[in-house]
Amino acid sequence: MKAMSWAGIVAIAAMLAAAGAARAHGGASHEGDQAASRPVTGNSRWGANYFPNVPLTTQDGKTVRFYDDLIKGKSVAINFMYTECTEVCPLETASLVRAYKFLGERAGRDVVFYSISMDPKRDTPAVLKAYAAKFGADWLFLTGKPDDIRLLGKKLGMLRERDAATNSHHAAQLLLGDEPNGQWQRNSAVDNPEFLTARMATFFGWREVAPAKSYADARPVVAPNGQRLFQSKCSSCHSFGQGDRVGPDLAGITARRTRAWVTRYIAEPDALLAAGDPIATELFKRYKEVRMPNLRLGSSDVADLVSFLNAQDVSTSGRASHAAPAARPDGSARR
Repeated sequence: MKAMSWAGIVAIAAMLAAAGAARAHGGASHEGDQAASRPVTGNSRWGANYFPNVPLTTQDGKTVRFYDDLIKGKSVAINFMYTECTEVCPLETASLVRAYKFLGERAGRDVVFYSISMDPKRDTPAVLKAYAAKFGADWLFLTGKPDDIRLLGKKLGMLRERDAATNSHHAAQLLLGDEPNGQWQRNSAVDNPEFLTARMATFFGWREVAPAKSYADARPVVAPNGQRLFQSKCSSCHSFGQGDRVGPDLAGITARRTRAWVTRYIAEPDALLAAGDPIATELFKRYKEVRMPNLRLGSSDVADLVSFLNAQDVSTSGRASHAAPAARPDGSARR
């Protein structure tokens, strides 16, 4: 059960004292990430009188109204993105695709996903449809008039003031909403997908049949920084020995490429692609033109991630990357 904010308790107490009635409407602050509990009423602050009912267009060209058609009476998960993003958007979408799959039958039934483009001038329905297909995303991608998109971003707390001023990037957030009960919560859209689905279960109050293990039985998690980075930043798009996902299987990567190339590709993949690097270009074409995101990792994090990839290759193949066949200037291994 979610606790009511102190402001809401005080407001209800004052109204009861003044009216001497048994019914009152609770107030709540919107300062935090999650709205406090409040009664379900037609005058709810987080209902039709708050959310813009602007028209949006789906990737299939269908016109829908934001409040009436998309969120009214539903549990929803909403993120903002744009298809030309070279930073976190591809990781957001890939992570949400995995979370959607982890949800199983609940996806689309107990919670509905929406991705709203922040670049409606370029992200036409056809562009959004192609983008969703690249990732295997099975939910609605939406576009609309620029002013309506900005209004939605502001009302949902998903558009930062500096983004609006520069018409640039956005926070990598996923907004969970239980519209009938007026409950809203922001989360990182790039969290581990399994953790994200667990957060949804808690927020929406889902009860699973199988009892979960107690936290008291959990062992401390000790993971090297490179392993942590791979799990949190890379595993939604890449596996290590389980086959391709959105991007290639990385098993043997440090044997196939020079350490210098792998380091630079992790640090600035957008720059490599823009410079016409043959390997980056070939990977871009092979994997449905999904861009490797520039996650702005520091040099020490990049080094730790490369060392983790090398250690994985050593453990699976019995040889270190420096023992691999000599590399060509383009970074590919000689055979």
